[in-house]
Amino acid sequence: MKATITKLALSVAVASLTLAGVAQADDAPKAGGDIVVTYQNDVATLDPAIGYDWQNWSMIKSLFDGLMDYKPGTTELVPDLAESYTISDDGKTYTFKLRHGVKFHNGREMKASDVKYSLERTVNPKTQSPGAGFFSSIVGFDDLASDKSDQLRGVTTPDDYTVQITLSAPDATFLHVMALNFASVVPKEAVDKWGADFGKHPVGTGAYKLADWALGQRLEFVKNSDYYKPGIPYLDKIDFEIGQEPTVALMRLERGEVDIAGDGVPPARFLQFKNDPQHQKLMVTGDQLQTGYLTMNVTMAPLDDVKVRQAINMAINKDRIVRIINGRAKPANQPLPPAMPGYDKSYQGYPYDVDKAKALLAEAGHPNGFDTELYVMNTDPQPRIAQAIQQDLANIGIHAEIKSLAQANVIAAGGDKDQAPLVWSGGMAWIADFPDPSNFWGPILGCEGAVSGGWNWAWYCNEKLDAEAQKADAMVAPEQQQARAELWGKIFTDAMVDAPWVPIFNEQRFTVHSARMGGSDALYVDPVHVPVNYDYIWVK
Repeated sequence: MKATITKLALSVAVASLTLAGVAQADDAPKAGGDIVVTYQNDVATLDPAIGYDWQNWSMIKSLFDGLMDYKPGTTELVPDLAESYTISDDGKTYTFKLRHGVKFHNGREMKASDVKYSLERTVNPKTQSPGAGFFSSIVGFDDLASDKSDQLRGVTTPDDYTVQITLSAPDATFLHVMALNFASVVPKEAVDKWGADFGKHPVGTGAYKLADWALGQRLEFVKNSDYYKPGIPYLDKIDFEIGQEPTVALMRLERGEVDIAGDGVPPARFLQFKNDPQHQKLMVTGDQLQTGYLTMNVTMAPLDDVKVRQAINMAINKDRIVRIINGRAKPANQPLPPAMPGYDKSYQGYPYDVDKAKALLAEAGHPNGFDTELYVMNTDPQPRIAQAIQQDLANIGIHAEIKSLAQANVIAAGGDKDQAPLVWSGGMAWIADFPDPSNFWGPILGCEGAVSGGWNWAWYCNEKLDAEAQKADAMVAPEQQQARAELWGKIFTDAMVDAPWVPIFNEQRFTVHSARMGGSDALYVDPVHVPVNYDYIWVK
C-alpha cells in the first residue's frame, strides 16, 4: 500500500483474529433474516473516498459499488457497475459501458457523469482522500491533485452510459484500482447536502442501505430492494452493535446472541476456542494477501553488506515465531504471499542455518557480530516477536537493542534513512490494497518507496529490477498475464538475492460464527472484502 496504508495495515494484526461465521459450503442460500455483528470501537466514516481501515472496509463495499469488483470470495476481477469494458491497443484508454437502470439509494439512476464526479472527488485535495494517489496514472491527475484544475482531463463521458478513461502510460493494475473502495460511485447531490458529514449519511448503489446510526452505540444496514443484482443481498438487516468488549462478544456468540464477533477471538482464548471440538466446525481459516517481514536498512553499515543481510536471513527461526502467535501464520520465504499472483512455489529462500549464518558474518568481517537496533510497534504480540528475533540474532553474535514505540513513531523511524537499522513490520505493513504483485513492489521495495517518509524501510533501490517492474506493469493484454505473473515472481526472488528483507510469515485469517449462519467459507475470509463479504452470507 502507499504511504496511506496506516489504518488498513492495522488489519494485518487485527483481521487475522477477526472471527466471523460460516456454515457448510453446500447449503443453499436463503433470503431473509437479521444478524448481529459486534465491534468494540465505533466506525470512523462510511465515506468511500476516506474510509481506510479494516473495520469499515467491507461495510463500505456493501454500501457502494464501483466500475469493477471481484468474484465473491476470490481475487478474480469482474465488471460491476460497468457492464463491459474494452482496452485500446496501446493499453492507455479504457472504455467502460455502464449498466442501465442502476439506482442510488435516493432513487436516482446512476449515470456516467456520476463516475467522473466520484473519481474527481477522490483525487481533489479538498477531499483529503488517503487513496488519491492510486489514480495517479490518469491523465490530468497532477493538475487536479495540485489544485490547478477541478477536473481529470483523462475521464470523459461520451454519453450517459459510457465512461472513457485515458492513462498517461499503460498500467496493468488499473482495473484493480477501479475495484478499490476509493473508486466507488457517489451522487453529487448527496455529497453537496451533507458535506463533511457524508460519511455519516452515505448514499451509494450498494446491496445495503444505512438505515440508522447512533454514534457509539449501533449501526443498522437494511437490504437495498432496488439493488441491480437479483436476489442480493440475502439478509434483510444487519445490526452492528458498538462498544462490545471482545471477550463478552465471544461469550454472547457462543450463546447464539451474536452472529459475527467483529473483533474476533481474544488472544488469550484463541487456542482454547480453536481446539474445542464444538467450535471447530464454526471456524474457517483463509490466506491473506499479507507478509510480515524484517527490513534491513541497506544504506547503513554493516547492513550495507549483502553477506550480513544474508546471514540475518539464515539466523531467524521462523517456525518459532509462528508458534509465538499461536500458529496464526505460515513461515514465509519471499516477499509475495502464497495467494498472490506471481508467487514462486519453487523458490526455497534462505534456510534456517545458524552455523552458515555465523560463517557469512565472519566472511563479512564480523566474526564477533556487532551492535544494532530493532524497531517494533509496542502493541502485543509485536514486542514478543521482536524479542524472538533479538534472541535469534544474539545466537550469531548480533546484539540488537529493541526500540518498542508507538506505531506512528516506528513508521517515522522507518521513513528516516539514518534512523532505523532494523524494523519489524508487524501491525503496520503489509497487506495488499489489491491482489496484484505490483502493490508489493513499488511502495515497499521499489525506488519510489525509498524516500523520506516512504514505506520502503529497507531503503532498497535496484534500478534494474525497477525497470523490470515497469515492464511488467505495461503488460496489459489478457494473453500476457501469465507471462506477467512469472516476470513479477522473478523480480521478487531476484530481490531476495540482495536480501533487503527477512520475510518471516504470512498471516492467516480465522473466522468463526454462530451456528445459524450460512455461506461459503471463502466469504468469511474474503481476500478483498476485509473482514467479511456481507452481501453473500445468509441465515439458515
